[in-house]
Amino acid sequence: MRKHFLLIYHYAPDYIERRAEFRPMHLALAAKASDAGDLILGGALTDPFDTGLLLFHSIDKSTADAFAQADPYVINGLVERYEVRHWITVAGPLAAEPV
Repeated sequence: MRKHFLLIYHYAPDYIERRAEFRPMHLALAAKASDAGDLILGGALTDPFDTGLLLFHSIDKSTADAFAQADPYVINGLVERYEVRHWITVAGPLAAEPV
């Protein structure tokens, strides 16, 4: 059964200044994951601009982990650290585990 997993990026202080160089590769990786049906949504939190969230729909957290390990943002230090959390979604039309 596929579940929802949040990939949470904690950006480096210089993320905004450095992201332009790596953004096309990051977005290409995201498009590939989206086309495969694994990545549902992705984007950044603002005020402050310090966190990114990507919502994955997969069997286990390994899909999100593999994405992060291949992501130019992580590889090049724009992300200081990341974590993958299982998100039990129970309400709404896209809920993975509706009640």
